[in-house]
Amino acid sequence: MTDVLTVTGLGVDIVEIERMRDALERRPRMKERLFSEEERAYCDRRNKPEIHYAMRFAAKEAVLKALGTGFSGMRFRDVEVRRDERGRPVPVLSGRAAEVAEASGVIEVHLSLSFTHKTAVASAVAITERMRPARQEEPQTPAQRLAASFKDARALLDDVGNEEV
Repeated sequence: MTDVLTVTGLGVDIVEIERMRDALERRPRMKERLFSEEERAYCDRRNKPEIHYAMRFAAKEAVLKALGTGFSGMRFRDVEVRRDERGRPVPVLSGRAAEVAEASGVIEVHLSLSFTHKTAVASAVAITERMRPARQEEPQTPAQRLAASFKDARALLDDVGNEEV
């Protein structure tokens, strides 16, 4: 058996930046409801905070899609977008999102964020670690299959001949 990492879920989301800007202007308290203090501080330091809020909102949705849930039964702040020491976006799960990830065996979630002048996009990949037997290559030609069959039969005869009666 070998340890392998497998993709268990993929999520993508797109948010219109102008819609995010308009929503933030109409509902100023929306920031506190949707985003952590750290996320708000990061976005508000930027020249165009609506871009960064839109990317983080898209990221939350993409991560939850990768976990297979969407926002159903989740709080917006169950996924927080932080930056690692190299500046890459990293999702931090808490609450129900963390519970779902653990129950699904998710050990990592990778996140990518981008934007154009109109839209913000996020993609997320949920990774699990599973034990699988190493895959054995199947013989390709009829001659290879026949040789493999004889090899298997010979091994079986050897095993039978070595058994104690």
